[in-house]
Amino acid sequence: MKFITKQIHAFLDYPVALSLIALPFLLNLGTSNPLAIGLSVATGIAAFLLTLLTDHQLGVIKIIPYKSHLIVDFMVAIVFLIAPFIFSFEGLDAYYYWVIGATVLIVVGLHKAEVEIAD
Repeated sequence: MKFITKQIHAFLDYPVALSLIALPFLLNLGTSNPLAIGLSVATGIAAFLLTLLTDHQLGVIKIIPYKSHLIVDFMVAIVFLIAPFIFSFEGLDAYYYWVIGATVLIVVGLHKAEVEIAD
C-alpha cells in the first residue's frame, strides 16, 4: 500500500513549502492567534531550505540525507497537529493546522522504502 517514492516526494516538496508560505494569507489565517500565520510561513521557509539541501532528485546542495528529511517531515506533522491546542488556535486556524499535519503524516506513512543496491 506504500506508494510514495523518493522521486514523488521530491516533486511534492517545493509546492508544499510555497503553499505553507502563501496559504495563511490567502485564507486570512490569524483570527484566533496571529501566530497561525507566522508558524506556517516560518515552516514553509524552513521546508523550502530543507528541500534545497536534501539528497534527492530536486535537491540543489545534497547534504541532508533523505531519511533525515522524512524525520523532519514527521516532526512537523506532529507540531502542526498539536499547535492548535498549544496556541489556542480556533476555527479555520485550527482546521488548517490539523489538515496539513494529518496530510503530512499520511504522506510520510505512505513512503515506500528505497531498495539500496550494493556496488
